[in-house]
Amino acid sequence: MINLLLLSYIAVLALFVWLGFIHLNRFWKLSPVLVLGLLMVGLFIPMGWGPPWGPAMVARNAVQVIPSVAGEVVAVPVQANVPLQRGDILFRIDPTTYEAQVHAIEAQLRLAEQRLGQFTQLQRSDAGRAFDVQQREAERDQLRAQLDAARWDLDRTTVRAPGEGYVTNLALRPGARVGPQAAVMTFIDTTDTILAAEIPQIDVRHVEAGQPAEVTFKPLPGRVFAARVEAVIQAVSTGQTTTGGLAVRPGEVATAPFVVRLRLDDPAVAQRLPAGSTGMAAVFTNHVSASHTIRKVLLRQTAILNYVDPF
Repeated sequence: MINLLLLSYIAVLALFVWLGFIHLNRFWKLSPVLVLGLLMVGLFIPMGWGPPWGPAMVARNAVQVIPSVAGEVVAVPVQANVPLQRGDILFRIDPTTYEAQVHAIEAQLRLAEQRLGQFTQLQRSDAGRAFDVQQREAERDQLRAQLDAARWDLDRTTVRAPGEGYVTNLALRPGARVGPQAAVMTFIDTTDTILAAEIPQIDVRHVEAGQPAEVTFKPLPGRVFAARVEAVIQAVSTGQTTTGGLAVRPGEVATAPFVVRLRLDDPAVAQRLPAGSTGMAAVFTNHVSASHTIRKVLLRQTAILNYVDPF
């Protein structure tokens, strides 16, 4: 854009010289340099904090599906990349041993309840002790707790979708042995779409929640979408410390960009975009509003170049 404005000025200057409106003296010869300096200082440098922009990416939450119980997989009715609803079956684990455990505890519980009734009758007729009744009550309550745990294990032999989304990179097959030690598939949650833009630290100081923004994406060339700033993420990985037994290890300090989370005004577009879609985003702050128009033009140029620019 700065080249376009500078070349336009030079073209107009050449036209005026050719028409004889101005005399080409030293001032007019140096005027392109002065115009370039004015454009840089008065417009393009302040564009950073007026309408800052940076690369954007679409992301979604991924849930590592780890079975709660161990066993052999007997069915995998789900298909990769097919939309699912909350509660849809992902896979089933052989429930035989868990059903047997439930039946065994149910039988023990019935016996415990019968024995409790007998000891209660004996106590009422002054032929039994209260301690024996209390002991049988404790046995009954313990078996009820065990039955609840066994039924929970049995229910977990059917693994269901935790929300709306789809399973990707599906490799699980019937016959595989699974357990609580490792994830067996990845579930992509499509309930919420995360749109984040990287803004240089020097330009992010004027960005606030609620400010308007615009985004263009590589998968949708030629189009610009309206958005709003949700939040400026208050931490990046380079500023994170972890617990350890070592002293501070000095390293090279790099200025990493901050992440600004955006939300598209059209939720249908957000749902249609695949996770990992990239593009460019611009945030229009309350500063240097005169440069907003230029940033919008630059963003639309980028959108058009997306037809031919794969990077």
